[in-house]
Amino acid sequence: MSRKTNMYLAAAATTAALLAGGCGGNGAVSAAGNAGNAAGKAQVKVAAAPSPSARVSVKPSPTASPTIDPGTLPQTNALPGDQDARFQTGAQDLWQAIVQDKPALAQPFFFPLSAYRQVKAIWNPAEDYQDRLTAWYDLDIQAAHDHLGSAADARFVGMGVPEGDAEWIEPGVEYNKGSYYRVYGTRLNYQVNGHASSIGVFSLISWRGEWYVVHLGPSTRSAMEGLVYDPWN
Repeated sequence: MSRKTNMYLAAAATTAALLAGGCGGNGAVSAAGNAGNAAGKAQVKVAAAPSPSARVSVKPSPTASPTIDPGTLPQTNALPGDQDARFQTGAQDLWQAIVQDKPALAQPFFFPLSAYRQVKAIWNPAEDYQDRLTAWYDLDIQAAHDHLGSAADARFVGMGVPEGDAEWIEPGVEYNKGSYYRVYGTRLNYQVNGHASSIGVFSLISWRGEWYVVHLGPSTRSAMEGLVYDPWN
């Protein structure tokens, strides 16, 4: 799959400046590395994890039928978990997308465009979604693939969400007209020859009682490049 290293650079840079922190977060601290170096490794920038957010307790609501696009339905205040079948399938899809360097495999685990339209009070949310959010998601998956390197023995362990740190985001915050839960600190855990490793997932947000990735790498960046967030080796 071709690298999207120059995809919509001007548009993405302008939007990122306006929406810095939107849908998840604070700034990143750079570390060494670049996908364009002679070894072909992706740039890895390690970002300090945000502070835990306020905890909110709500009563769960039913989720949408899998045959219906959930983003076309109203939001609920259900706090998601990380043990249901949909989440586990999404985590496996994300892992396979990284291993195979095929970002399209992980698209169902990304926050739906239809829901993003309901949430964001910005001009042309579809353009921002495509030119910034999904473009970064694809690049970050490719960067994670390069970070994994030739570790053919890498074995997926699981994806853990610190649900106690989830925060209910109200309208008016982060250019929103809708609400959702947001959580930092999720880890994509794997082993290489018995050695525990993991990749950070910058932020997840909820829709109708399910978690979706909205930023795999940091939510702000200075260039259109894939980033691996807070890797532990």
